[in-house]
Parts: sequence; structure tokens; C-alpha cells
Amino acid sequence: MEKYIWEYHNPYEWLERVQKSSFPPLMICVAITGGIQGKEANPDLPETPEEQVEQTVEAYRAGASMVHLHARDPEKWWDGADNAEQYRKVNGMIREACPEIIINNTTGGSLGMTLDQRVACLDAGPEVATLNMGPDMYKFKLKERKAPLPHPKPEEDAEGVLPVTYAELRQFATAMQERGIKPEMEVYHPGQLWAVLHLVDEELVDPPYFVQFVMGYGMSPWATPRNLVNFMDQLPAQSLVEVAGLGQFQLPMTTLAMVLGAQMVRVGMEDNVYYKRGRLLRSNAEAVDRVTRIAKELNREIATPAQARGMLGLSQEPTRY
Repeated sequence: MEKYIWEYHNPYEWLERVQKSSFPPLMICVAITGGIQGKEANPDLPETPEEQVEQTVEAYRAGASMVHLHARDPEKWWDGADNAEQYRKVNGMIREACPEIIINNTTGGSLGMTLDQRVACLDAGPEVATLNMGPDMYKFKLKERKAPLPHPKPEEDAEGVLPVTYAELRQFATAMQERGIKPEMEVYHPGQLWAVLHLVDEELVDPPYFVQFVMGYGMSPWATPRNLVNFMDQLPAQSLVEVAGLGQFQLPMTTLAMVLGAQMVRVGMEDNVYYKRGRLLRSNAEAVDRVTRIAKELNREIATPAQARGMLGLSQEPTRY
């Protein structure tokens, strides 16, 4: 474990690891679809279980060791599912097609979901699940979904707050701990590290602590090199860090994360539907392909699912459905 976790604020250790090419293998998480936009944003964004399976297999072959999933509502493919049944279906199909990949379900869900609806996915047997570490105030525009796409809907201005209390954090963390699920603690600004420390103090999360920094979102720090470096410097001890950059910030933030020695980066159409300005991603695998190319140029080994399981403290025996 020690070789995977290091003192991110220690310049001498960073220098030594660069000199010896001894940064940990890079885990790649692919967030294939999200829960609040669909093919109206990118016609190649996967919605149905079959589409999600196909793109997960492609992303795995490109180098992804973890897939982050939002099951979709079959009555409105542009929205997230709110029940364990749909998650079991998608999880099971992915496990059958891609036996080794780590399955990560969302508890963020979709806009307007209740806490019970968001926690339902934990009963579908994921190995990892996201856990938002604080409130989220959001404001953005959702595109019109036009026929012939199924379930068309008008353009929408989304604005609101997703409240998160310490009691809710404890409820989510306890539910994950009881089920043997590793929390992926999503941190949107440095103040939310207090919530991480709270769960550590309550012994509701186990080391290594899995912390994701979300950069470029409305309530996150500006996605600048200085802010990401500051984030890395403030990580609690015994933490593995994952970096997600949203929209146009995905490429610079994930590249910088690799340079800084982060253990995981997250890419995919949930966070960014474009490959570059003016050109949409053709698949999630295309985003993973780019990460693997950059990582290899930076002398970073790409982690296999087995290596990723070891780094995260997960069982080497994948969950079966």
C-alpha cells in the first residue's frame, strides 16, 4: 500500500518519483453517461443498458479499470433510474460482458431525486459508489430533446440546490460500509475536506480513503493549475486521489493530475461530451484512448483492474450479479 500512497506536498518525494519513474499505476475511471442529459447533448452518448455495456467494453479495452454508472429510466431515457432493479440489470450485463472491471454506481442520481431514491443503487451490488461531500447549488441549461429521439422534451433551465447534511453523509457512508462498498468521496471545494475528516473520525470510511476532486463545476474551485496543486497539498493522510475535470477543463486537469502523481483520473461523456472545441466525442473509449496515450508519454503505467483493486483495497474477486 505504501508505494501507492505518498506525501503529495513533499517536493523531494515528487522529485524522486519522477527520477525513478515510480509514480503509482494510473487508474482510469470512465463516467460513460451521467443522469441529467442524453443524446440531445451528444448522439453517441449511451442511454440504454445495451449501449452502456457496449461503450463500457470499448472503454475497458482502451484502458479503463473502473466504470461509473448512472442507470437510466426506460420511460424517459434522458433521466436517471431511481430503483435498484434498473441498476442490477445494467450492473449484471456489464459484469457478464466485462468480468474484471470495477463497477461504480452513483448516489448523486438525477435532479430532484429524494435521498431514498439516490441510495437505492447500493442494493444493486456495486463495488464502489460516489458520495457527494457537501451541498451543491447548480444553474445550467438543458438542451431540447427533439423527435425522433424517444421521450422528447423541451429546453429547460435547471436551477436549485442539492442539500447534504452531516446526518445524510453518515447515512450514506453507513449504508456503504454495511454492504462492503468503497465510498468515492466527491469533493467540490477544499472546505468539504472537513466532511471527509468527519467520516474518518467516525470510522465510517476505511483507508485508503478514496477522494475525488471535481474541477470546473459551478460550485468547485476554478479549474486552474494552482487550485489543483493546492487541493493535492491538503489531502488527508492515507488518501488516494482521483481528479475529474468538467467540460473543456477535462483534458488540462486530468493531464496535470497525471504530472502531479494522482492515482486516478476520470474521463467520459458524463463530464464532457466534446473531444475538442467544435467536435463531439464519438465514444467514451475515445476519451480513454487519449488519457492512455498521454499517460504513456509521461511514463505512467496504466493500472489493470487487478492493480486498481489492490490500490483501492477491494476484493480481487469481482462482485457477481
